[in-house]
Amino acid sequence: MARARQRRFSEAVTIFRERRLPEQAKPAGYAALIDAYGLSVPLPLTLSAIGSRHRIISRDGWRILTPRHEPHASLEGHLTFALKHEGVDLAVLKRLFLAAAPAEMERMVRATPTGVYARRVWFLYEWLTGRMLDLPALGKGSYTPAIDPDLQWAIEGTNSPRHRVRNNLPGTPEFCPLVFRTGKLEAFVAANLAERARAVIAGVPRDLLARTAAFLLLKDSKSSYVLEGENPPQDRIQRWGRAIGEAGRQPLDLDELLRLQRIVIGDARFVRLGLRDEGGFVGEHDRDTGAPLPDHISARPEDLPSLANGMIQFDRAIAQGLDPVIAAAALAFGFVYVHPFTDGNGRIHRYLIHHVLARRGFNPPGVVFPVSAAILARIEEYRRVLESYSGRLTPVVPWEPTAQGNVRVTGDTADFYRFFDATPHAEFLYACVQQTIEEDLPNEAGFLRRYDAFRAAVGGLIDMPDQTIDLLFRMLRQNNGRLSRRAREREFAQLTDAEAQQIEELFESSFGQVQAPARPGRDT
Repeated sequence: MARARQRRFSEAVTIFRERRLPEQAKPAGYAALIDAYGLSVPLPLTLSAIGSRHRIISRDGWRILTPRHEPHASLEGHLTFALKHEGVDLAVLKRLFLAAAPAEMERMVRATPTGVYARRVWFLYEWLTGRMLDLPALGKGSYTPAIDPDLQWAIEGTNSPRHRVRNNLPGTPEFCPLVFRTGKLEAFVAANLAERARAVIAGVPRDLLARTAAFLLLKDSKSSYVLEGENPPQDRIQRWGRAIGEAGRQPLDLDELLRLQRIVIGDARFVRLGLRDEGGFVGEHDRDTGAPLPDHISARPEDLPSLANGMIQFDRAIAQGLDPVIAAAALAFGFVYVHPFTDGNGRIHRYLIHHVLARRGFNPPGVVFPVSAAILARIEEYRRVLESYSGRLTPVVPWEPTAQGNVRVTGDTADFYRFFDATPHAEFLYACVQQTIEEDLPNEAGFLRRYDAFRAAVGGLIDMPDQTIDLLFRMLRQNNGRLSRRAREREFAQLTDAEAQQIEELFESSFGQVQAPARPGRDT
């Protein structure tokens, strides 16, 4: 058997792969392995290093640990350090396992065949690569989890007797984003927002709830198109709203994704439906040469069937064991990074959020949280979340421009779309869901109550059709509770001064200083 070549691990540095350290320190864990094995991978959000001082620093994407944390300068030493202190990064591990000789991995396991970290490395190697190491199956004994559930969100999983490892990975080798346990996410989960949503609607009369749900559904559909910079006809907005309202009723498969794309696109004469058969990117073109200037490069077309299947399997089985919002974030943002279609990806990405939440019974029956509207209100944060991975992914995707102004990926990059850290995405989505439950849902129900009171009071004062009262309301809202001179001279010229004053007083008593929400599709 050929002897694996000796790897040299870096000494103290101040800059690592263009990322500056807070102070001079030795790369450790994943950083050390990436450097020693020359891995071209998206860098983890947080890298580790060993400093010279006896205190831990966390800053600028680095965690500088103390000399007592320093691992042995070897594959085993840095792998053990990574699993213990940094959690599991499947993209880095996959590239590492392909770069390292199998003999290196076998030697590590044979040194401590019953060791917790050796067993986890052994399992992860075979799970990720599909290759069997030349090692005998272990006998009876206790099982260790593949990922530390105290560090990262996991599922219950199943046992692998060969390695004595419990496979609690929340995915398959075709698609498995991971999410770290953070203080923010722990607080969100502990808040039990699903129960809070049920409490919000508990006192809302059924007819009022139905109207509230209808508005929130329309609001989400319209906001989803606005996020794409589109202003489609009202019928397309309503058709997409109906699709969102049915989210979660059908299991996810490729046919369902294609059905959604057809609804989103509408007129498909100039759009190729189905999985892309060419490259794709998000960005601009050079105005002089037409060359692509990508901010994000989509998955290769030849990898799309496998990636789509991975996402479908994640939704059908694996996601059932994860917190619903975390599962929705992993699936939806994974979809938008893959970008499997020529057009319609963004809206289907947000649809998948509704799909997972509805399928898991997170939102009350018949109520759609207007997540797209919450995203629109946080658009800059949304972009930063998308770039939290795209900014690390794009620099390591090799590509060349095509004659048509597109891109062609020239290397194997599928793993970068299968495996990514979805922690920022889960935190962001939870914040959006919280906003829809604690603000949008009660605000809309409260508004309808006040509007009904205003309409009844106006009807008691003057016999006026509902459509005219609705116009009256809009004009009052647009003019800070007062009827403009134009309204008094045209649409409501028949009102007396006393009636106009009473109506303005009714508006103020119904809404006070509360700014009534805009009504999509009905404002003038």
